[in-house]
Amino acid sequence: MPNQVRWAIIGTGDVSAMIAPDFALARNATVTAVCSRALDTAETFADRFAIPRRYDNLGLLLDDAEIDAVYIATPHGTHHSLAMTALAAGKHVMVEKPMATSSAQVRDILGYARGRGLLAMQAMWSDFSPMAALLKQLLDSDAIGAVTSVQASFGLPFPRSTGSRWNAALGGSTLLDQGIYPVALALSVLGRPDHIRARGRVTANGIDLAEHITFEYKDGRYAQLAASMVDFVEPSATINGTTGWVSLPAPFWVADRLELRSGGFPQALMNSRPRSVTVEGHGFVPMIRAASEAILEQRTEHPLHDAARTLAVFAALDEIRSQLPPGTAVLG
Repeated sequence: MPNQVRWAIIGTGDVSAMIAPDFALARNATVTAVCSRALDTAETFADRFAIPRRYDNLGLLLDDAEIDAVYIATPHGTHHSLAMTALAAGKHVMVEKPMATSSAQVRDILGYARGRGLLAMQAMWSDFSPMAALLKQLLDSDAIGAVTSVQASFGLPFPRSTGSRWNAALGGSTLLDQGIYPVALALSVLGRPDHIRARGRVTANGIDLAEHITFEYKDGRYAQLAASMVDFVEPSATINGTTGWVSLPAPFWVADRLELRSGGFPQALMNSRPRSVTVEGHGFVPMIRAASEAILEQRTEHPLHDAARTLAVFAALDEIRSQLPPGTAVLG
């Protein structure tokens, strides 16, 4: 088998510009093509990152036998159709989060990929980060005792000029764009909740601008989560336990350090132990390496972000959105 996966990038926005150089650092991946709606945009992007093939036609890109997999980084509302089209053409897919806009669409993508023996993975790169591994190690070793709660938020007032997040037709949603990180963290630490309670602000055409969420568990554990694209909600996270807590500083989803306080009361108040990790490139390298490894091993999913994990996140997102009635906010 070849020792490198040949990737194409679909979309030339800010995220694509950050991930493109990280493919080379993964060593088992290379970017051979890029596709944009306008050829001059594709040319400019390709020249910037030394990508040999440039397309403004998705069909032509998917006909290219020199491409094994595609990374989809277009507006949320296009993810499902693009992923299904790419899979139908026999290409593996990695889709920028959110993978789609609903559980039903995600099941569509994952089921179709599995049936064709192809990898379909959400690009939830934080699941593959060294920080995620460190956090799991600390929690598994009972560094803070039994975990009792999670607090996590991602609230930043994004300007109206920042693209598709303000466009309902393209899947604009602070929950899908930002809230997915606090939700995924809570689920990874606490598991599926017994009850979800959510409130928020939603425009008449269905764009959720902000929400605050509570996960409740029958044994008393809970998570308090929030997201906003119209105001600040400190973008940090804390995992609390019976003998201490772990703090991830803002912005928590890209943190390269944490603070561990443990030992019970009052020791935890006075006993701060910072820990740090090394980030490769822009942070996408471990995810690219893992996805490419799965493809080379002919797997349809990766255990760090498998189908069950992805669907659990989207089941929670669906329930949260169902509790946010439209018309509670007006865009100025």
